[in-house]
Amino acid sequence: MIKLEDIRKPVRLEMKEFDKQFKETISSNVPLLNLVTGYVLRRKGKQMRPLFVFLTSKMTGGITESTYTAASLIELMHTATLVHDDVVDESNERRGVFSINAIWRSKVAVLLGDYLLAKGLLLAVEKKDYDLLEIVSNASKEMSEGELLQIQKSRSLNIDIDTYYDVIRKKTATLIASCTACGAKAAGAEQKVVDQIYDLGINIGMAFQIKDDLFDYQSHGIIGKPTGNDIKEKKFTLPLIYSLNQAESGRRKLMIRKIRNGNRSHKVVTEVVQFVKEMGGIEFAREKMQEFKTSAIDALQTFPDSPARESLTNLVEFTVSRNK
Repeated sequence: MIKLEDIRKPVRLEMKEFDKQFKETISSNVPLLNLVTGYVLRRKGKQMRPLFVFLTSKMTGGITESTYTAASLIELMHTATLVHDDVVDESNERRGVFSINAIWRSKVAVLLGDYLLAKGLLLAVEKKDYDLLEIVSNASKEMSEGELLQIQKSRSLNIDIDTYYDVIRKKTATLIASCTACGAKAAGAEQKVVDQIYDLGINIGMAFQIKDDLFDYQSHGIIGKPTGNDIKEKKFTLPLIYSLNQAESGRRKLMIRKIRNGNRSHKVVTEVVQFVKEMGGIEFAREKMQEFKTSAIDALQTFPDSPARESLTNLVEFTVSRNK
C-alpha cells in the first residue's frame, strides 16, 4: 500500500514551510476567529490538494514563492467550501469530527467561510498572482454550478451517465485540476503545459470522485459517513445510475420510487445496495475509475522522469486505492 509520507518526500520541507505560512495567513486579531481557525488547523486532513500543487510545481519547473501562494489560495477556498457545505447539509460531523456549525452554530460557520474566501482573494492580490486567482476563481464557479446541477437533477431523480460526469467534473475534478494547473503556472510553465496539466487534474478528480461513490457501497461505514449516505440523500452516483439503466423498466421505476419515498430507511438502503451489486454497478464504476486513473498516469509519463513525477504517479494511485 502506497503511503502518503513516502509520496511527500520530494516536497517534505516545502510542505512543512507551507504549514507555517498557512497558519500565519489565516490568523486574525479577533480572538473568536483564532479559536475557530485553530480548530480547523488541528483537524486538517491529508492535505492532498496542496501536495498536488507542490509536486506539480516541482515537476514542471521548480517551486517558487507563487507555489506557496497557489497552495494557500486553494486550501483557503477548499476549506471555506467544506465549512459552507456542512451548514447547507446541516451536518454535525465531517470525517468523524464535529463540524464548525455543530460547535459554534451556523452563523459563525458561514462567517468563517466568508473570512477564508476573503483571505484568499487578498493573498492573491497582495502577491499580484492574478493568473492563479483566475484559475481558482473559475474552479469556485464550476463547483457551485456542479452543486446546483446535482440538486436540480436529484429533485427530479432524473440523471444519466453523461450528466453525472458533468456534475463530478464541476464539483470535484475542477478543484484538483486547479491544483495541478496552479502548480504548473506558479513554476513558470508555458500555457500549453498548464493546459495539459489541467486536463491531467480533471482525470485525477474524476477517478477520485468515483472512488468516493464506491465508499457508499462498503459493508461498513468509513470516511466519517455511514454506508448508504448518498442513497439516503437521494444522490445519484455512478454505480446506481448504471444499474438503473441496466434494469428493466418496471424494476427501475420501483427502485426510483423506493429511493424517493425511503425517508432514509436502512431497509431501503440495503435493498438499493443489493440491487446495485446484482446489476453490476460497482464493477462498472471501478472500471471507469481505472480508465480515468490510467489516462492521468499516461499523461504524467510525457514529462521527464524525476522524483516529483514518481510521487505524482503514486499520488494518483493513492486516490483510487485509499480506504478513507
